[in-house]
Amino acid sequence: MRLKDKVAIVTGGGVGIGKAIALAFTNEGATVVVASRNLENLEDVAAEIKAKGGKTTTIKTDVTDENQVKEMVSQTLSEYGKIDILVNNSGIAGPTLAVVDLKLKDWNQTIAVDLTGAMLCSREVLKDMIKRKSGNIINISSIAGKHGMVLRSPYTVSKWGLIGFTQTLSMEVGTYNIRVNCIAPGPVAGERVENIIRARSEALGIPEEEIAKQMTSRTSLGKFVTAEEVAWATVFLASDESSGITGQTLSVDAGRTSL
Repeated sequence: MRLKDKVAIVTGGGVGIGKAIALAFTNEGATVVVASRNLENLEDVAAEIKAKGGKTTTIKTDVTDENQVKEMVSQTLSEYGKIDILVNNSGIAGPTLAVVDLKLKDWNQTIAVDLTGAMLCSREVLKDMIKRKSGNIINISSIAGKHGMVLRSPYTVSKWGLIGFTQTLSMEVGTYNIRVNCIAPGPVAGERVENIIRARSEALGIPEEEIAKQMTSRTSLGKFVTAEEVAWATVFLASDESSGITGQTLSVDAGRTSL
């Protein structure tokens, strides 16, 4: 098992990519702390982890709240004594609107969850990782962090920022034997992408089926990726198999070929 005896925190761990990562980490022998704002979702994931024979703790956490992030890290250290891996996966889609129609509160909320939350979680776990001179941080960005996306400026800006944050942080902490990498998923099959398709359809007056076709036709594999495919890539970056890799962004996007 590639993550045996490791302790990992996965934010946004109750659904979608976060849930898939938590379960994949469990399969590889890690103890997984799952955190998000929705305790019910966390309990469902915890039940699946325990059914696999895994060890887990659920912590209700709003990553935009500095005190809640500090408590999440403090509780993890109290229970397990260390933090080996942090996956900054918490995120929201944000509004589907042209910039001219944006409300400041929606812009600020998207940046707060998708970017500032990753900074707060990283800052707090690093206090332990630096002392131990060991650690691994993985940020979940998006292909929207590599090119512009019409009607999605808050989300796009936050995901671009996350890639820049990854590169900068990796340079700051490399001397402490801490690696920082990023994954940029393409559209992931599931409820979130269905909501995005619906919102784009309403905003552009284009049928949902056409929106979905446009999205998949831009990939070499002609499909949406799955949460499990993103999770497998995360396991690789969390394991010693990627010990020479830091500051990088790995695309898991079914081969995005055009804008």
